[in-house]
Amino acid sequence: MAEEEDELLGERLLFLPDRHVRYFQRSLQALPEQCSSLETSRLTIAFFALSGLDMLDSLHVVNKAEIIEWIYSLQVLPTEDKSNLDRCGFRGSSCLGLPFNPSKGHGIYHPYDSGHIAMTYTALSSLLILGDDLSRVNKEACLAGLRALQLPDGSLLYLRSFCAVPEGSENDMRFVYCASCICYMLNDWSGMDMEKSIEYIRRSMSYENALGQGAGLEAHGGSTFCGIASLCLMGKLEDVFSEKELNRIRRWCIMRQQNGFHGRPNKPVDTCYSFWVGATLTLLDIFKYTHFEKNRNFILSTQDRLVGGFAKWPDSHPDALHAYFGICGLSLMGESGINEVHPALNVSVTTYKHLQRLHDSWKAKNHETSSNHLHPTT
Repeated sequence: MAEEEDELLGERLLFLPDRHVRYFQRSLQALPEQCSSLETSRLTIAFFALSGLDMLDSLHVVNKAEIIEWIYSLQVLPTEDKSNLDRCGFRGSSCLGLPFNPSKGHGIYHPYDSGHIAMTYTALSSLLILGDDLSRVNKEACLAGLRALQLPDGSLLYLRSFCAVPEGSENDMRFVYCASCICYMLNDWSGMDMEKSIEYIRRSMSYENALGQGAGLEAHGGSTFCGIASLCLMGKLEDVFSEKELNRIRRWCIMRQQNGFHGRPNKPVDTCYSFWVGATLTLLDIFKYTHFEKNRNFILSTQDRLVGGFAKWPDSHPDALHAYFGICGLSLMGESGINEVHPALNVSVTTYKHLQRLHDSWKAKNHETSSNHLHPTT
């Protein structure tokens, strides 16, 4: 009997990549009725599915060109007079009802149309995952829209954080991370006041020795990832926190493991924190000291063996977010059949290398342009 139980346990803990490939394919085509409220952020669902397929080395199952056109149609372009420049970026879906426009010509002014910081981040990430060269991204407009979302100096709580949309919204560490990723991918940090963003991250260190969503708020695994990853993308981590402070952050993060990871003390473990906390520990170079087997067993206990995907907890319904971060959490541990994830940028290393090649080509082009200006041909 014990041997049979061991065999069943071993079977339950098999990683089933083919089912997850089909799950992500379905997520790109249709969402269940209970997910209808996510329509305005469909681009984020698409990112989870596309990056999940990329991590599983299965992008060949989608029509890349078609999805690229759809993503570009969600770009909020400047009007001819550029009066909406501070509202540019990418919207989350086509539900606003504007005409299909795959980045050709000027934008159409609509009083309720604006980019969203998280959608701009996921749009750029998705384009890179699909192998696009970002040539149709209006970088000037994206960066202008991003600058408009950074809040002015105010109380310490809101000091230079970012809103999600120009109409006003929540503002916290999540959007500082989105802004950092956008600037990093576009290779242009003029989209933010970096020093003020760094100050916001710095002031978000809590008495618990990890980062909250803002100053004076409870430390949280997700906001700690967002702050640490942002500093890594800026190349400023060791300038902002001393080694003693980094060791305190390391200790707080490593204490988040039970079997999987949770985001705060006395909270249940949750699949997505195997990435949020695991990636933070990877960036801080101590993930190797966690218990891989316990973490792996928990993640796989949330795997839906029938329809694919991962859930937040065992015996729960899978969703695109936890399906993606479950796979990324397994990637951090070197699971066979999964590509390596870039822990700060939250895409595969393959996609990261594609981005680096683009940066090199942009740099070479700028150098050539500068040389032509300095030494015009006669």
